[in-house]
Amino acid sequence: MGDDSGRTTTSPTSAPPKSKLLLPASCDPPGPQNPQRQLVWVVFGATGHIGRSIVKAALSHGDLVTAVGRTYADTIPTMHSWLSAPRSPLSSSSPPDNFSPITPSQNYLPLLCDVRVRETVNAVVKTSISHWTRIDIVANCSGYGVIGACEDQDEFEIRNQFETNFWGTLNIIQLTLPYFRERFTQTGEGGRYLILSSTGGALGVPGLGPFCATKYAVEGLIESMLYEVDAFNIKATLVEPGHVRRDEPGTSTTLPTFGHFSITPASEPYAAATAPAGHAKRMVQWLGERQPTSVVKAAELVWQLGHCSFPPLRLLLGSFAVESVRDRLRCVIEEIEDWKFLSFGEDGGGSGKGDKSDGDDNAEVKDEKDVKMEEDGDGEDISS
Repeated sequence: MGDDSGRTTTSPTSAPPKSKLLLPASCDPPGPQNPQRQLVWVVFGATGHIGRSIVKAALSHGDLVTAVGRTYADTIPTMHSWLSAPRSPLSSSSPPDNFSPITPSQNYLPLLCDVRVRETVNAVVKTSISHWTRIDIVANCSGYGVIGACEDQDEFEIRNQFETNFWGTLNIIQLTLPYFRERFTQTGEGGRYLILSSTGGALGVPGLGPFCATKYAVEGLIESMLYEVDAFNIKATLVEPGHVRRDEPGTSTTLPTFGHFSITPASEPYAAATAPAGHAKRMVQWLGERQPTSVVKAAELVWQLGHCSFPPLRLLLGSFAVESVRDRLRCVIEEIEDWKFLSFGEDGGGSGKGDKSDGDDNAEVKDEKDVKMEEDGDGEDISS
């Protein structure tokens, strides 16, 4: 990976990359030791800026892609217009020798669906199999969130987040798993899921309570499912990006202020300028166009994730994601250590500290440690 020290550019498109961004060798990424094959992707949520960049990355490497937009917001002609955009600067590898010399439009199938409606998801799956004869990778980049205090969000807003983020993911999985299992039975090949989660699936964020709840649900679903489908050679990865900016060539770098989030007005108890419930909104406003994580680099790594032999359960993208999730886990571990004596003592194991009375003046008291939840980080190649 390239050295980010002393960097002055804000976008990887400003200069050629110093070295190719690669997943670690332990996962066997595409390369001389793992020759690239032409795979078929179905990308739900392909019109969001992360989904769109993943579609372009896959196409630039010669893969075949079904890009799925939203029935209530996108059109097929608009999605076709993407093909005129420049090639990703990180997609420098040439397609394998056995690739047919075909135009991008022959590699690309735009479709529409609403992930909340199973019938539309099923239609996408059937159309993709009919068109390409197979599916290798299913990526879900669809998502929706509401910024506001838990108390202020109404039932419709909360249910819509669960319908899109959790039920949408479950619809996609339940309607594609039978195909992947049957494929394994016939050929020995299974399939792969790449699920765009969030750092909100690993830690609670004030102002994003219901959204975080949906992502926690998705992470629990995928982690549990992996145990059930491992025997069918079906793999899945939860991708957790942090504050992603749009730096793709040929597209506007300006993102909507709140992206795919809507805002619920704060009620009087949560309306103060420094109220914790306003944290998420303040953070987005403060970042503006300074999101630290490159969508071009993120998409390139997700493409490699689809082609690697041993994908991880989770892939954190960007220094914000790494630092915030790591600090959250450190906090959990420290809390467990502080309170474990209550369990070990009465279980008859451990050090027996649980036998001490409340009034024991000699009882050990641990110093409290402040855990700093950093809002940004440095040193990650995917950032800036």
